[in-house]
Amino acid sequence: MGKPTGFLEYDRTEITYRPVEERKQDWKEVDLIGSNDELAIQGARCMDCGIPFCQSPAGCPLGNIIPDFNDLVYKGDWEEAMHRLHATNNFPEVTGRVCPAPCEQACTLNINIDPVSIKQIERAIADNAIREEWLTPEPPRQQTGKRIAVVGSGPAGLAAAQQLGRAGHAVVVFERQDRIGGLLRYGIPDFKMEKDLIDRRMVQMQGEGVEFRVNQHIGVNVPATELVDGYDAVVLACGAEKPRDLPIPGRELDGIHFAMDFLPQQNKRVAGDDMPGPDDDGAIHAKGKKVVVIGGGDTGSDCIGTSHRQGAVSVTNLELLPMPPEDRDDSSPWPWWPYKLFLSSSHNEGGEREYSVLTKRFLDDGNGNVRALEAIHVVWSDPDEHGRRQMQEVEGSEFEIECDLVLLAMGFVHPVHEGLVEQLKLALTDRGNVATDLDYRTSMDKVFCTGDMTRGQSLVVRAIADGRRTAYAVDGFLMGRSELPRGPKRDLPDMLAALEP
Repeated sequence: MGKPTGFLEYDRTEITYRPVEERKQDWKEVDLIGSNDELAIQGARCMDCGIPFCQSPAGCPLGNIIPDFNDLVYKGDWEEAMHRLHATNNFPEVTGRVCPAPCEQACTLNINIDPVSIKQIERAIADNAIREEWLTPEPPRQQTGKRIAVVGSGPAGLAAAQQLGRAGHAVVVFERQDRIGGLLRYGIPDFKMEKDLIDRRMVQMQGEGVEFRVNQHIGVNVPATELVDGYDAVVLACGAEKPRDLPIPGRELDGIHFAMDFLPQQNKRVAGDDMPGPDDDGAIHAKGKKVVVIGGGDTGSDCIGTSHRQGAVSVTNLELLPMPPEDRDDSSPWPWWPYKLFLSSSHNEGGEREYSVLTKRFLDDGNGNVRALEAIHVVWSDPDEHGRRQMQEVEGSEFEIECDLVLLAMGFVHPVHEGLVEQLKLALTDRGNVATDLDYRTSMDKVFCTGDMTRGQSLVVRAIADGRRTAYAVDGFLMGRSELPRGPKRDLPDMLAALEP
């Protein structure tokens, strides 16, 4: 695909960003992608590699037909590239912005040179579709008379809802927040993904017959059994929202918050909601604060970028694990996701990063507010035969960091059990996720579960893939067979899950 000698003739171009001091003054998207002509050259770099690992399970959980749309972009047929991309991906404008692009790490070129700029190309295809108004509803040819409730409007829930709506079922999406989008709406900052993208998809889905209901907290203000009794099938897509806590001395002090209590407030401010200001009661705001972010993943990165824009005095990021190497580690050979150092746009906006640091306790200012944290450096052993490392504190390496705002961004452990899960008495896995079979069926008849709620915290691309596969299973359950695309199978090797980014 592409130009047979393109990868020899053209260099890869990376995503560029608006100047740091400019972008820190607003909430607009920070990244800049190339023009159509520039990306056509990038599409030309896609080699006829024979076995495109970019679309293998190691590269793309959705099974995107990447060589095809690269070739179409190279030839200038952007509309057909849009159709080819949407054949496997409901929301490429999302994955083209916030997916870490395991497809690029699995690109055959990445064995010894720079991979194809797949993520830029994918985003450009999606943005062209929006700009040229190619993104239109695809209503079903006929209705089935079946009613389906989808609980949760994140990427998994929306993907399942759209697929089931296109199959002719009457789909109602229930969302506990005041707007549709789940983590896409209130977890991802606007500087990474502006929210009009969600609104456009809602218009398309409403044109396909999908109904949205907000402020519907199933299991809290709406009994879960009401959905089971009133619908032919129920799909649970509530995500893995139980945050990992840090139960150390001083945790109860004011000024220590979970990341997902901090980030949604700013998203609501950007949306124009009447939210408390930096100095008001109830506000979690970094203005004039010394901020410490504990956790080195995407959520921690989002907290860093948000704190800079809110006017933090300083931002320090603490990571328990050691600093990864700059190049691919031997423990993660191609085409698997590499163990290596990745820096986000937020990391490049300033602040300090500390690796191999264990937080021991939070210190009181005498009035019940956090004034500092006490930490210690640690060292990690080499992996044992099971890949596990042992941590040991470095004697005499204790230190303090002044702070008056601490954001806990250490990931999520499992779905929230209180309410919905407990009311339906659903079976759980050892890790606290909702247990399902390979067709996403739970222990309760006609109740399905998808996305992070059943697999645990993962990537947006996997959530969309799960939602599509769940739609196939639900459609088959209701109709005896399904003509929806199934996509790659769910039963991937355990090693793939262990190596996920």
